[in-house]
Amino acid sequence: MTDSENTPAIGGREIEGVPTRSGFVALIGPTNAGKSTLVNRLVGAKVSIVSHKVQTTRAVMRGIAIHNNAQIVFMDTPGIFKPRRRLDRAMVTSAWGGAKDADYIVLLIDSERGLRGDAESILEALKDVHQPKVLVLNKIDQVRHEDLLKLAAAANETVRFERTFMISATTGSGCDDLMDYISAALPQGPWYYPEDQISDLPIRQLAAEITREKLFLRLHQELPYSSHVETEKWEERKDGSVRIEQVIYVERDSQKKIVLGKGGDAIKSISTASRKEMSEILEQPVHLFLFVKVRENWGDDPERFREMGLEFPRE
Repeated sequence: MTDSENTPAIGGREIEGVPTRSGFVALIGPTNAGKSTLVNRLVGAKVSIVSHKVQTTRAVMRGIAIHNNAQIVFMDTPGIFKPRRRLDRAMVTSAWGGAKDADYIVLLIDSERGLRGDAESILEALKDVHQPKVLVLNKIDQVRHEDLLKLAAAANETVRFERTFMISATTGSGCDDLMDYISAALPQGPWYYPEDQISDLPIRQLAAEITREKLFLRLHQELPYSSHVETEKWEERKDGSVRIEQVIYVERDSQKKIVLGKGGDAIKSISTASRKEMSEILEQPVHLFLFVKVRENWGDDPERFREMGLEFPRE
């Protein structure tokens, strides 16, 4: 590799003599700790869906950020919790698999919830994971400083973290310090992706994720999180627009009625919000057509797991 190939381009200019760094950083933590919000914040663009519903992220999503001379590939993993169903087991397995494949592990803890429940069991499991680890306490604007210090001390008694950061993924407070540390800690090496790439998610899958997010935001109190969205058709049109057909799969007729809403108001709202965001991301007009189908016990269908990028648990 030549020197020029190993020289980062920042703002269109090369920084001569500065070796590039790159690596994979897995964000793990309990459900709803704010991992997806943090990934989007650190990448500087939306690459992972966010909702108030637990277990929204199902497979490992990768968001790519450039900071100083480093390309950081953030792996937004599913929330780790006690699995009850086959889909749950696949998600938790995916999360730990992402962690063990990473160069660095960032454990994100919701400061308001502290170490109760799943956070405590995650800490115990991290004892056997050998990659360097960083503790990040999120939502610090909701907790007293002395309580944050106690929380940090308790977590560090269980696991040897290299550093502890206190941040707010929503406001960005403390995130620059986290990025400075990670970018300097990653190993030297060439970047894995082109400079302008922010995710490795195929665009059809990203479109499906956008619709799934809007579905949960509209119906999260009424609809089980086991619903699923697939992009079935994608047609680039001569006028510069794109026609997208997606299917929302649910498990029962009663759920289909919820998604459609009275007089179709729910599906229209979901479609409008999803189409607007897709148009902004694609930078072209989008014609979106949503269909709702019942597929009973899709959570036991290996093909659906492959669609989501998950391994199908055999037991």
